[in-house]
Amino acid sequence: MTQVEIAEIHSQSGMMRQLGRRLLASRPSAREILIGSPLWGAAMAASAHVALYLRNGAETSHFYSILLLFLLGGLVAWPFALVLGRFCAQGRACETRFASFFLCLTVCTIAATAFLFALDYRSFYARWHAPVGTLTWFYQFGFTSAGAVYQFVVMGIRLYLPVGFPALAAVSLWLACKMPYQQR
Repeated sequence: MTQVEIAEIHSQSGMMRQLGRRLLASRPSAREILIGSPLWGAAMAASAHVALYLRNGAETSHFYSILLLFLLGGLVAWPFALVLGRFCAQGRACETRFASFFLCLTVCTIAATAFLFALDYRSFYARWHAPVGTLTWFYQFGFTSAGAVYQFVVMGIRLYLPVGFPALAAVSLWLACKMPYQQR
Protein backbone atom coordinates (compact mmCIF):
# COMPACT_ATOMS: atom_id res chain seq x y z
CA MET A 1 0.00 0.00 0.00
CA THR A 2 1.14 3.48 -0.74
CA GLN A 3 1.14 6.33 1.75
CA VAL A 4 -1.78 7.95 -0.07
CA GLU A 5 -3.91 4.80 0.23
CA ILE A 6 -3.09 4.47 3.93
CA ALA A 7 -3.97 8.12 4.54
CA GLU A 8 -7.25 7.64 2.68
CA ILE A 9 -8.14 4.61 4.83
CA HIS A 10 -7.38 6.58 8.02
CA SER A 11 -9.45 9.48 6.72
CA GLN A 12 -12.40 7.19 5.97
CA SER A 13 -12.22 5.48 9.36
CA GLY A 14 -12.10 8.91 11.03
CA MET A 15 -15.22 9.98 9.14
CA MET A 16 -16.98 6.76 10.17
CA ARG A 17 -16.09 7.36 13.84
CA GLN A 18 -17.36 10.93 13.57
CA LEU A 19 -20.55 9.69 11.90
CA GLY A 20 -21.00 7.10 14.67
CA ARG A 21 -20.52 9.73 17.41
CA ARG A 22 -22.97 12.02 15.69
CA LEU A 23 -25.52 9.22 15.40
CA LEU A 24 -25.11 8.30 19.08
CA ALA A 25 -25.61 11.93 20.07
CA SER A 26 -28.85 11.93 18.04
CA ARG A 27 -30.48 9.13 20.03
CA PRO A 28 -33.60 10.19 21.90
CA SER A 29 -34.22 9.00 25.43
CA ALA A 30 -36.83 6.35 26.16
CA ARG A 31 -38.92 9.03 27.85
CA GLU A 32 -38.89 11.22 24.74
CA ILE A 33 -40.07 8.29 22.65
CA LEU A 34 -42.66 6.99 25.12
CA ILE A 35 -44.20 10.42 25.61
CA GLY A 36 -43.60 11.97 22.20
CA SER A 37 -44.80 9.09 20.03
CA PRO A 38 -48.33 8.88 21.45
CA LEU A 39 -48.65 12.67 21.49
CA TRP A 40 -47.52 12.98 17.87
CA GLY A 41 -49.78 10.09 16.86
CA ALA A 42 -52.72 11.70 18.67
CA ALA A 43 -52.02 15.02 16.94
CA MET A 44 -52.05 13.31 13.54
CA ALA A 45 -55.27 11.45 14.38
CA ALA A 46 -56.81 14.74 15.55
CA SER A 47 -55.72 16.31 12.28
CA ALA A 48 -57.45 13.57 10.30
CA HIS A 49 -60.53 13.85 12.50
CA VAL A 50 -60.89 17.60 12.00
CA ALA A 51 -60.24 17.32 8.26
CA LEU A 52 -62.85 14.57 7.86
CA TYR A 53 -65.33 16.55 9.92
CA LEU A 54 -64.81 19.70 7.87
CA ARG A 55 -65.07 17.88 4.54
CA ASN A 56 -68.12 15.70 5.12
CA GLY A 57 -69.17 15.88 8.75
CA ALA A 58 -67.00 12.82 9.48
CA GLU A 59 -69.58 10.66 7.71
CA THR A 60 -67.52 7.86 6.28
CA SER A 61 -67.78 4.15 6.87
CA HIS A 62 -64.04 3.92 7.54
CA PHE A 63 -63.84 6.79 10.02
CA TYR A 64 -62.23 4.86 12.89
CA SER A 65 -59.91 2.96 10.56
CA ILE A 66 -58.64 6.26 9.15
CA LEU A 67 -58.09 7.69 12.62
CA LEU A 68 -56.24 4.54 13.67
CA LEU A 69 -54.08 4.68 10.54
CA PHE A 70 -53.06 8.29 11.22
CA LEU A 71 -52.51 7.57 14.92
CA LEU A 72 -50.23 4.63 14.16
CA GLY A 73 -48.47 6.55 11.39
CA GLY A 74 -47.55 9.33 13.82
CA LEU A 75 -46.63 6.80 16.49
CA VAL A 76 -44.23 4.96 14.19
CA ALA A 77 -42.80 8.10 12.58
CA TRP A 78 -41.85 9.99 15.76
CA PRO A 79 -38.69 8.08 16.78
CA PHE A 80 -37.30 8.05 13.24
CA ALA A 81 -38.05 11.73 12.70
CA LEU A 82 -36.49 12.65 16.03
CA VAL A 83 -33.25 10.78 15.33
CA LEU A 84 -33.00 12.03 11.75
CA GLY A 85 -33.87 15.60 12.71
CA ARG A 86 -31.30 15.68 15.51
CA PHE A 87 -28.68 14.10 13.28
CA CYS A 88 -29.16 16.79 10.64
CA ALA A 89 -29.52 19.64 13.16
CA GLN A 90 -26.45 19.07 15.32
CA GLY A 91 -24.29 22.14 15.64
CA ARG A 92 -26.60 24.28 13.52
CA ALA A 93 -28.36 27.57 14.15
CA CYS A 94 -31.95 27.61 15.43
CA GLU A 95 -33.57 28.28 12.05
CA THR A 96 -31.65 25.39 10.49
CA ARG A 97 -32.67 23.10 13.35
CA PHE A 98 -36.29 24.17 12.80
CA ALA A 99 -36.04 23.39 9.09
CA SER A 100 -34.43 20.03 9.85
CA PHE A 101 -37.15 18.97 12.28
CA PHE A 102 -39.89 20.34 10.02
CA LEU A 103 -38.62 18.36 7.03
CA CYS A 104 -37.89 15.16 8.97
CA LEU A 105 -41.24 15.16 10.77
CA THR A 106 -43.06 15.79 7.50
CA VAL A 107 -41.27 13.11 5.49
CA CYS A 108 -41.23 10.47 8.24
CA THR A 109 -44.89 10.98 9.16
CA ILE A 110 -46.11 10.80 5.59
CA ALA A 111 -43.82 7.86 4.79
CA ALA A 112 -44.83 5.86 7.88
CA THR A 113 -48.53 6.46 7.35
CA ALA A 114 -48.26 5.65 3.63
CA PHE A 115 -46.33 2.48 4.50
CA LEU A 116 -49.02 1.34 6.94
CA PHE A 117 -51.70 2.16 4.39
CA ALA A 118 -49.80 0.12 1.79
CA LEU A 119 -49.62 -2.85 4.18
CA ASP A 120 -53.37 -2.70 4.75
CA TYR A 121 -54.03 -2.24 1.04
CA ARG A 122 -51.73 -5.16 0.23
CA SER A 123 -53.44 -7.43 2.76
CA PHE A 124 -56.78 -6.80 1.04
CA TYR A 125 -55.45 -7.71 -2.41
CA ALA A 126 -53.28 -10.61 -1.22
CA ARG A 127 -56.01 -13.18 -1.87
CA TRP A 128 -55.77 -12.52 -5.62
CA HIS A 129 -51.98 -12.55 -5.80
CA ALA A 130 -49.68 -15.37 -6.83
CA PRO A 131 -48.09 -17.66 -4.21
CA VAL A 132 -45.56 -15.96 -1.91
CA GLY A 133 -41.97 -15.92 -3.11
CA THR A 134 -42.65 -16.32 -6.82
CA LEU A 135 -41.48 -13.77 -9.34
CA THR A 136 -45.09 -12.85 -10.10
CA TRP A 137 -45.74 -12.33 -6.40
CA PHE A 138 -42.80 -9.88 -6.12
CA TYR A 139 -44.09 -8.02 -9.15
CA GLN A 140 -47.63 -7.88 -7.72
CA PHE A 141 -46.37 -6.93 -4.25
CA GLY A 142 -44.26 -4.07 -5.61
CA PHE A 143 -46.91 -2.60 -7.85
CA THR A 144 -49.72 -3.02 -5.32
CA SER A 145 -47.61 -1.27 -2.68
CA ALA A 146 -46.59 1.50 -5.08
CA GLY A 147 -50.24 1.99 -6.07
CA ALA A 148 -51.24 2.20 -2.41
CA VAL A 149 -48.55 4.77 -1.62
CA TYR A 150 -49.62 6.83 -4.64
CA GLN A 151 -53.25 6.62 -3.57
CA PHE A 152 -52.33 7.75 -0.05
CA VAL A 153 -50.30 10.66 -1.36
CA VAL A 154 -53.15 11.79 -3.61
CA MET A 155 -56.01 11.31 -1.16
CA GLY A 156 -54.50 11.05 2.31
CA ILE A 157 -52.14 13.99 2.62
CA ARG A 158 -54.97 16.50 2.63
CA LEU A 159 -56.12 15.01 5.95
CA TYR A 160 -53.07 16.64 7.56
CA LEU A 161 -54.66 20.04 6.92
CA PRO A 162 -55.75 22.30 8.64
CA VAL A 163 -54.57 20.93 12.03
CA GLY A 164 -51.47 18.94 11.10
CA PHE A 165 -49.55 21.81 9.54
CA PRO A 166 -49.73 24.13 12.58
CA ALA A 167 -48.94 21.17 14.85
CA LEU A 168 -45.93 20.36 12.67
CA ALA A 169 -44.69 23.94 12.85
CA ALA A 170 -45.20 24.17 16.62
CA VAL A 171 -43.49 20.85 17.37
CA SER A 172 -40.62 21.64 15.00
CA LEU A 173 -40.11 25.00 16.70
CA TRP A 174 -40.24 23.40 20.15
CA LEU A 175 -37.70 20.73 19.18
CA ALA A 176 -35.42 23.30 17.53
CA CYS A 177 -35.45 25.58 20.59
CA LYS A 178 -35.01 22.66 22.98
CA MET A 179 -31.90 21.37 21.25
CA PRO A 180 -28.78 23.22 22.38
CA TYR A 181 -26.59 25.01 19.87
CA GLN A 182 -23.04 23.67 19.89
CA GLN A 183 -20.11 24.86 17.87
CA ARG A 184 -18.77 22.16 15.61
